[in-house]
Amino acid sequence: MKTILIVGDGMADRPLKELGGRTPLEAAETPNLDAVAAGGVCGIMDIIAPGRPPGSDVANLTLLGYDPLECYRGRGALEAMGAGLAVRRGDVAFRGNFAHVDDDEVVVDRRAGRIDGSVFGEHLSGIRLDAYPDVEVTVRPTLAHRLAVILRGEGLSWRVSDIDPHKTGVRVLRSRPLDGTAEAERTAAIVNELYRVLREMLRSHPLNKRREEEGLPPANAVILRGAGEPPAVTPLTDLYGVRGACVAVTPTVRGACLAAGFDLYDAPGATGGVDTDAVSKAREAERILPRYDLVFLHVKGTDVASHDGDPELKVRVIEKIDGMVRHLLDHVGPAETYLAVTADHTTSIRVRDHRGDPVPVAILGPEVRADGVSSYSERACAGGGLGRIRGKDLMPILLNLQDRVALYGS
Repeated sequence: MKTILIVGDGMADRPLKELGGRTPLEAAETPNLDAVAAGGVCGIMDIIAPGRPPGSDVANLTLLGYDPLECYRGRGALEAMGAGLAVRRGDVAFRGNFAHVDDDEVVVDRRAGRIDGSVFGEHLSGIRLDAYPDVEVTVRPTLAHRLAVILRGEGLSWRVSDIDPHKTGVRVLRSRPLDGTAEAERTAAIVNELYRVLREMLRSHPLNKRREEEGLPPANAVILRGAGEPPAVTPLTDLYGVRGACVAVTPTVRGACLAAGFDLYDAPGATGGVDTDAVSKAREAERILPRYDLVFLHVKGTDVASHDGDPELKVRVIEKIDGMVRHLLDHVGPAETYLAVTADHTTSIRVRDHRGDPVPVAILGPEVRADGVSSYSERACAGGGLGRIRGKDLMPILLNLQDRVALYGS
């Protein structure tokens, strides 16, 4: 038996007055998602616990079966790993944004107009900090305005605070130690010096000068957050003997899957945005499925639309995901493959951020105990046979259907 786990990033939502009191999932035309629900077993899932909003890093580690309270070591390492960087024990990794700040260091635009930061890749390679010559710095643009940074050297700690204030209209923060150790104090000082150096390097970049002339926000600063080291997890290959693959663009998701021992794949036309080619991702999952027991298939666009506060756009991206599911239903053998569909968290259109509301889950396959649910949505799935489960329960449920979970007891 094989399994494809489809994750619509931030796909779950709350009822919206703009949609007549429906959620985007309820408003969208989703005959194929509904077919998965109608033929399978459904439920709702608290990713961490009821009412606890999860970050994307925590959420995807949890969907892979890990307890974030035990294994989580910050998001930065997952972002860096997913971007193709080697993160070692003792390194400190960050995620961050190319941002626009004014002369007083006040954040004007945290995304610098969602600039494509890849244009700065070569310019920011080989950075050296004169004040800390023993520290190696790696800067890697990842997706759109995002980037990953790794600090490597002796005496570092990931227990330092962000310099990203997470909102506009306030000054960039100073990093500070979070545990009182000399290592954390030193690392915070390095982060503050790195901010200064990157600020000077970006100010002089020709692209930023041209953007200013065109009235566009220059990406003249890097704001870092999520200091971390690799999560303390055992690969699923070792835990269950399962061979896994990941089809995703988002570096954090790729990093979580890499930590779980999965191989990473790209799909033509997959962008990580609302314009992504979702069917191309389905074709890639179909192509690699014969070599794997489990394929983790992730779509980011629903979360992007949520953070932008655009309900109609979110509905359209959900309908793209429905088309992806149609391809899988048409081309993957239902007699030997399970299809599971869920979200990694609720992202509220109104709040434009993650919330702790449960997400729907549906599992279709040869030996599921189908229930009476007839459509895929937050409210419909709440009446299904799975009931209300925790995020870390989903992977054991899927692998139990593959007969991979060992007997507990005798």
